[in-house]
Amino acid sequence: MDPARDADGVRTLVAAALADYDDRSLAGLVPPLPDPGVAAKQVLDAVAGLGPLQPYLDDPEVEEVWINEPGKVFVARGGRPELTTTILDEGQVRDLVERMLRASGRRLDLSTPFVDAALAGGERLHVVIPDITRSAWAVNIRKYVARARRLSDLVALGSLTPQAAAFLDAAVVAGLNVLVSGATQAGKTTMLGALAGAIPGAQRVISCEEVFELRLSNRDSVALQTRQPNLEGAGEVPLRRLVKESLRMRPDRIIIGEVREAEAFDMLIALNSGIPGMCTLHANSAREAVTKLCTLPLLAGENVTAAFVIPTVASAVDLVVHLDLDRHGRRAVREVVAVTGRVEAGVVETAELFVRREGRLVRGGGHLADERFGRAGYDVAALLAEDGR
Repeated sequence: MDPARDADGVRTLVAAALADYDDRSLAGLVPPLPDPGVAAKQVLDAVAGLGPLQPYLDDPEVEEVWINEPGKVFVARGGRPELTTTILDEGQVRDLVERMLRASGRRLDLSTPFVDAALAGGERLHVVIPDITRSAWAVNIRKYVARARRLSDLVALGSLTPQAAAFLDAAVVAGLNVLVSGATQAGKTTMLGALAGAIPGAQRVISCEEVFELRLSNRDSVALQTRQPNLEGAGEVPLRRLVKESLRMRPDRIIIGEVREAEAFDMLIALNSGIPGMCTLHANSAREAVTKLCTLPLLAGENVTAAFVIPTVASAVDLVVHLDLDRHGRRAVREVVAVTGRVEAGVVETAELFVRREGRLVRGGGHLADERFGRAGYDVAALLAEDGR
């Protein structure tokens, strides 16, 4: 029996063992268990779960778990870090990592001291080992806490106003290209999933990610993820390759989980081919996100120049949704910016559509005119009216 694949079978065995123990305790052969339910859960976690870390993965309030060293296990709740009372030893950390990597097919050794992998429950695992770290294994498990499947869910959570949500919903239906930016843990993946929820159901969606994180509800969708090289150094499938291959899969939409390097060039080519798309990007503001997107494609090769990239970004990207994580751990949309398509002195022009002032997301001074809204049956002027009507 594989405990990771047959959890029901393990539960049956644990229940049988517990019943047998209970019978022996009644005969006075073994001491009785103070709480059989807790004992069964601990055995199940040890055999089929991740042992002492499993309670944190089962806790819906925990967003991330990380280990700096065996005696320092942290969790994040509501965006705030907490040092837990869990203390492991080096052997336990290694055993847990090996168990987590077993199903992913990815490896971790001296030649590959970093690993990114997805756990069976959808969590994202990242591990770094010595001598890249000083002495201990550094482990991060990021949970995908899906509190929002659609933009209306973000309105209920207070991240968006109804007017901004209605505008973004119409923008996605109309086929505008959207860039989601923000810092780590700002909620970019959640926003990307909520935006994807507005894609018409009849359209085919292809997603490209380093590790599976998005959970698309579209009935016609294919999710792709990258692959590490094998022991001989062959077989690697980078994100750039996924973006190129996705264009051969008859997509109506392309979603790229995160753009970090030269894959930004392939994304721009894809967006310029008439296929609407979305992606995320680390940045401190919407303005900086556009600037960064004008720089990353230059990593694709010496023959790629700013003279090509900057006007391509101006014409390919339509909206930037920037997210923020405040000091209280609250995630919210800080600004929604339109890319007008004009370039002045090598700078892509933008217009603020929505901006957060005094804790509230309000209408900015910018305007947007795009015929795609009209073709989709929307009045963009009404969506952006100052009174929200």
